[in-house]
Amino acid sequence: MLTPPSHSDPVMDDARSIVDPSRRLFLTGLGTLLVTSLGLASTSSEAARPRHPVSNNSLLRDFRTPYRLPYMNTLAVEIERYIKNLRRAGRIKSNERTAWLIYDFTTRQYLVAINATHSYQSASMIKPFIALAFFHKVREGRLRYTPSHRARMEAMIQRSDNHATNYFIELLNRTSRRSGPAEAERTLKRYHPDIFRHTRIVEHIPGGGRTYRNKASALDYHRFLYALWYNRLPYSAELKRLMHLPNRDRIYSDAHGVARQTWVIDKTGTTARLCGDMGILIAQGRNGYRYPYTFIGIIERSRPTGSYRAWKDDRGDVIREVSSLAYSHLRRMHNLV
Repeated sequence: MLTPPSHSDPVMDDARSIVDPSRRLFLTGLGTLLVTSLGLASTSSEAARPRHPVSNNSLLRDFRTPYRLPYMNTLAVEIERYIKNLRRAGRIKSNERTAWLIYDFTTRQYLVAINATHSYQSASMIKPFIALAFFHKVREGRLRYTPSHRARMEAMIQRSDNHATNYFIELLNRTSRRSGPAEAERTLKRYHPDIFRHTRIVEHIPGGGRTYRNKASALDYHRFLYALWYNRLPYSAELKRLMHLPNRDRIYSDAHGVARQTWVIDKTGTTARLCGDMGILIAQGRNGYRYPYTFIGIIERSRPTGSYRAWKDDRGDVIREVSSLAYSHLRRMHNLV
């Protein structure tokens, strides 16, 4: 289970409450800080980690070559043991499956890859992918990114607004004879065939948010976040800004083991059959540097739960607990606060 696949891989109702403002303390003037403080451009990112100089060419090689888990990876073992204990206790049921992926940008290691290539429902985690397909159309000159579109984009990503999502899917439909979902998938795979290996976009967001048919893998989410981090996507800075807007997530909010100085770029997804989150956490070291890593956690049921709110709250807490385990491991690796 711990043998990871190749990095290039051959083979509805998201919470909306505002979190502790210390998480998002750099929202004002974010455009500048994204480049300088967060190191979201590859040049400043590398400057913040002088012990691991990496050229742009080697970054490209890292993105396409097989990845390996470090020898004696205690974090992966710890997470597997934790999930097995939850199953024995009945907290995670036999009809539920999980996926976890954690990648450390500093050491360029995949610390965890559990069920990383299996396709799961995407729920609202598909929305940054819709945004990316739209931005490709803007770059092509087929669509424009107006102030009205910007407001709708914020509604789609920050508040997980399904009407806003369907609006952008319809805009994609106008640029092609294909349906909006089909054009979104075609656009993503045309420009990023190495990222969206397991992604399937086949439906609008149905009434009530019961979207079960759009799918992606944990590895697809990571590859998207990896390309986003290194500004390899159109409108990368805007996508980062959107995914950093205040929201209640499952990898920082109420994850009590994660330091409050951590910054987060993420998107949650929730239906009666899925609870997940995918994002980049930017941890602070005691030396003043920042240490980013991706974290993807997915829990999926085979059938809709009969107790939606209780189920999604409890499974969201499971993801928070695993996120805390990951942070504790990285704290020891990098002497984080």
